Parts: sequence; structure tokens; C-alpha cells
Amino acid sequence: MRGRVRCCLLAGLLACAAQAPASLRLEIDPAGLSVDELGATRELADQALDALPPAFHQRLDRTVVLRWRDDLPQRVHGRTRNGRVGLRRSLLDGWMARDVAAGRVDPSARAALAALVHELAHVYDRSPGGGLSRDPRLLDLAGWPVRPLRLGLRASRNDLRDRSPDGYELHSPAEFVAVNLEHFLLDPGYACRRPALHAHLAAHFASGAHVGAQECAQASPFVAAADDGAALRLLDIDPSRIHTIDYLFAEANERPMSRWGHSMLRLVVCAPGRPRGPDCRFDLQYHVVLSFRAFVDDVQISSWRGLTGSYPSRLFVLPLAQVVDEYTKVELRGLRSIPLRLDEGEIAGLLERAAQVHWSYDGSYFFVGNNCAVETWKLLNDGVPRLSRARLRSITPTGLLRRLRREGIADASVLDDSAAALRDGYRFESLAGYFADLFAVADARIGLPVGDAQAWFELDPAARAPWLERGDLRAAAALLVLEQAALRREEAQGREALKQRFLRGDGDLSGATDALRELLGDGAYAGRPAALLPAGYGLPQRDERAVLATAVAEDDARLRSLRDGLQARARRWLPAPQRRRLERTEANLALVGGHLRRLAGTGSP
Repeated sequence: MRGRVRCCLLAGLLACAAQAPASLRLEIDPAGLSVDELGATRELADQALDALPPAFHQRLDRTVVLRWRDDLPQRVHGRTRNGRVGLRRSLLDGWMARDVAAGRVDPSARAALAALVHELAHVYDRSPGGGLSRDPRLLDLAGWPVRPLRLGLRASRNDLRDRSPDGYELHSPAEFVAVNLEHFLLDPGYACRRPALHAHLAAHFASGAHVGAQECAQASPFVAAADDGAALRLLDIDPSRIHTIDYLFAEANERPMSRWGHSMLRLVVCAPGRPRGPDCRFDLQYHVVLSFRAFVDDVQISSWRGLTGSYPSRLFVLPLAQVVDEYTKVELRGLRSIPLRLDEGEIAGLLERAAQVHWSYDGSYFFVGNNCAVETWKLLNDGVPRLSRARLRSITPTGLLRRLRREGIADASVLDDSAAALRDGYRFESLAGYFADLFAVADARIGLPVGDAQAWFELDPAARAPWLERGDLRAAAALLVLEQAALRREEAQGREALKQRFLRGDGDLSGATDALRELLGDGAYAGRPAALLPAGYGLPQRDERAVLATAVAEDDARLRSLRDGLQARARRWLPAPQRRRLERTEANLALVGGHLRRLAGTGSP
């Protein structure tokens, strides 16, 4: 009878144990602690446990021992081994001296609590229920992307280094998880500063309790290039104003580094007050381009430097008009703008990821392994979770476009009707064909000495001059446009030659070298806007926007002054042959312009 009773009691206890919820238990090693220190440690432990979401407790069903240590290396706040957490003893002193009324705002309270949460995060991450540091999606968001030529291996270095809450997070994925769990649990602003990471952690813990205590701004901030004579502008882009996002592809030309084209993304932003819809495609002045580029501080792009990653890679935000002019008028390359099939939520996610990269990324540009196509693929992959499951990875812009079309993500049917594509802004033609037509008009009337427009541009301007006054009104008008194009080419080549000369220290530059180095070395101008906001982390928030606006205005004024001053003095520093070409081209413009006016005045055909 007694045996049956004991068996029943044991069965009941086992049943109760089976029904008891799993939970993390935090014990304190009392060695060397006074009664007050032991009580303060218990209070710290309780606050840390209270901060953890329920899933954290349930998945980490174990006992962890907390003890204080005096032997940790300098600047190391904690260590975790074999289920034992050791914290720096000075943190306890700060915790006990904290301002209790201030709560976590007190730095001492925040430091001790964050250190304990950080170490518990390591315990959780190493447990069977954790594994966040091995989660592919988190690694994408964190900045350890898959390398396209490494059979799925991930990058060993994290280049999302700017605007970091703690540089130690870049040390490894495990430290990234621990640092970000600190902020996820203790910083009410984390949801706004790192929205995608916050959403991923909240989903992992199936918890809505840690959504942040402040309302996030809907618009994402960018420091963009200006298109009105200014250098920089602060741009807030609201995802609700984006009709669609296009894959913007610059076609190849004869230059070796451009043979596969260039990958960009075009944001089709609606004019203020216009409902989101197809008509937004005509609001061209509001469209912006996201373009990863090697910030090249010399003119002659070095193949070796490009292959070794010596050029920094950054995300530039550019006006569409500037990009169209750059490619179609100067580089004589066509552009194709192909809509991506994204829903409103995916557009918002991609914009937010672009903002995070814009404010944090400082990578290395490799012509093969980390070029514009790879960077654009990473942005699409990280910004739109659905696309991470598609086979998009490519090392060439043409390859990425082909894969986007094959997966049904890019709608290339908009290019089927060439006339409609030009009319609706899905295609921007290179002016090479236009110049060829103008050359043919002039050549038919006066028999020019070369065979095509390209050869005409390459002629010495003095050799072009005698032909500029021989034609009728139609030929003169064609030659005027060609000479304007020739002047743009000469100015672009002159700017490049000056940069090359300045940066090589070639000759007496009369103090201009320092000014140009300052212009090229400016962080924001070079696609690194974090230089304008040294404090804070993640996306700039409302309390930082006023500071940012002032910093952008001041930097813009300084850059314009540098740029205008250099331009005013630049001509005398040009190599003599280029200076002569530029001056003679300007003289040619005056010559053909005068001839055209005389013909128009006489009514000659």
C-alpha cells in the first residue's frame, strides 16, 4: 500500500514537472560579495530576466551562473564559458551607485544591464534553440553577404561599419547578435534606427512586446547629389510616393571597364500631391537613381586597383536627369529602365534597406567580385526577402538583368514597342545616333573631311573651323549642335586631366592641390553621409534631422565654394594641348553661331 502511495506521489511530481514551463534560471555566485552587493546583483539579474522575451526563457531552459570578475582584459565587460557568465567587477560598483530614478538613462545602469544581456545573448545563441548568428537572413541584414564567386561562402568582413552602435558588433556574427540584442531589448529607438533587424528579431522571438516606444518617421533620409548647381541636398523619400522601382541598365560602350554595362536602381517618385500610379513616370524631376560606384580619386581607372579592391564602393543617390545626361550625352550610352514586380511592402522594404546601406556601407569595389551588379543584387536580396529565394546572383549587369527577367521579376515587355518605350521613359537613347544623323546632314551638304561624328569630334578643333562657315542654314545648325557636344567632351576630359595632375602632384599647382583633395576627400560628397553625423547609429532620427540639415547646408556651401574657386582658376593648369583644344572649340562655337545668325538674318535655306 505504501509502495503504491509513493509511486502515485512520484508520478504526480513528475506530472507537475512536465507541466511546469521551461525557463531560464539565473543563479548568483556569492563569493566575495557583501550582503548589499549580493542584493544589488540579484536586482540586476531580475531586471535582465524581465527584459528578455518569453521565447528567450523558454528556449534556454537551463541554469546560468553569474559571477563578478577582476581579471578581465581592459575594455572587456564580460565573458561566457560553460554556462557561467563573468562580468567586470567595476560594473557592479556603477550599478550600485546609479540614479535609480533615472532608470536605464543612467549610463552606469545601462552599462551593467547591457553587459549582462550581452552575455546571456551568447548563451542563447550557442543553445539549440538559438543559432541567430547562423541564420542566413540575419547574416544578410547584418552585413556578411554571400560571395558570388565563393560557392555560397560568406564575406569574412562586415562593411556596414558607419553609424554603428558599437564597433565590436563587426568582430563576428556572434558579437553582432549579442550587441544587437542589447539594443533590441534596451533601446526604445532601435525599431526606428534598424527597422529590418528589429523586425527580424521580433519575428524570431514571436514577440510584439519590444516594438520600441517611439513612432518612426515614414520617410527615409538620403544625402543626395543636387541637380541645380548645388553639390548636396538632404532628401527624404516617403515609400508611399514611390510608384515603382526600375532596374536601370546602362548599355555597354567601347571602354574596357564598361563592356558589360552598369547596374542601377531607379526610384519612380511621384510629384507631391499626385496619387501613386502610372502618371508618376512623367514626374522625372522627382525620380532618383541608386548607383553603387567606385569612388575613384584618380582619373585613369586602374585595372589592378579595381581587381584588388583598392577603390571604395559606396551607394550614391543621384538625380535621374544627371544620370541620363552622363550616360547619353557624355558617354554616349543608352539606358533601359525596366520595372520590377514589387508590391508596396516590398518597395518600402527595399527603400529602407537602401537607406541603411547609404548610411552604413563603406565597401571595396572589385571589377569582378564586388562590382555594381553584385552590389545591386545584394541590395535586392537584402531588401526584399522574397528575392533572396530567387536565383539572381550574378557578377555582370547583363547577367543580373537576364536573371531578373527569367525569374519574372523584371517586366521587360515595356521595351517591346521602341517608340512607346522612348515616350514613356523606359528607354533613354544614346545621343550617338542623333550625332550621326546631324553629321550626315552636314556631310551631305558640304562633304566633311572625315567619315563619322566620332572622327569629327577627334579632329583638332582648328581643323574643324574652316568647315563651320561653308554650309547652309541646315548644315550650320547641325554643326552647331555637334560643336556643343564637342565642347562637353573637351570639358569632361579637361576635368579628368586636372584631377589626374593634381593628385599626382605634377608641377606648380599654386595651392590648388589642397583644395581639390578636400573636395574629393569630403565624406558626404564621396557617398559617405555618416561623416555629417558622427554621433548616433542606424538611420538618423527626428532629433538628428535638424543637425543633419544644417550639416548638409554647410557642407554644400563649402563644397560649392571649393568647386567654383577651382573652376575659375582651372584653365591655366590644363596641359597646353588640352587648353588649346578647349579654347579653339569655344572659338568654333562662336564662329558657327555667328554664321548661323547671318544665314537666319538673310533667310537663306
